[in-house]
Amino acid sequence: MKKAYFGIKFYPDNQNRPLIDAISAALEAQKIETFCVARDLEKWGEIQFTNQNMMQLTFAEIDQSDLVVIEMSEKGVGLGIEAGYAVAKGKQLILLIQQGIELSATMDGIADRVLYYSDPSQIVINI
Repeated sequence: MKKAYFGIKFYPDNQNRPLIDAISAALEAQKIETFCVARDLEKWGEIQFTNQNMMQLTFAEIDQSDLVVIEMSEKGVGLGIEAGYAVAKGKQLILLIQQGIELSATMDGIADRVLYYSDPSQIVINI
């Protein structure tokens, strides 16, 4: 089974938890195990980290992953940092974005693949 670091916009109230769960399920159905900071590190807000420690742990997870999948429908500085780090480390970078949302030229320029979707359960990553 491949391991994917899964980055997505952070919300303190976990309002995008259903999307995290849906994308993770779609990837796991394809034998891609996902690691998501909000779910697996912060335990949906139960565990707090300093900003420095959070980034160290994030980079360590990216280092241990086979590929990096980032959901880019909502912009976030952290997502750009994760994507740039992944590329610098030679990781395959796959960006997910909802149909009808424009992806920045910069992110498009560093991605190995960009997958547009309307239903997260239908996301297919062929690796």
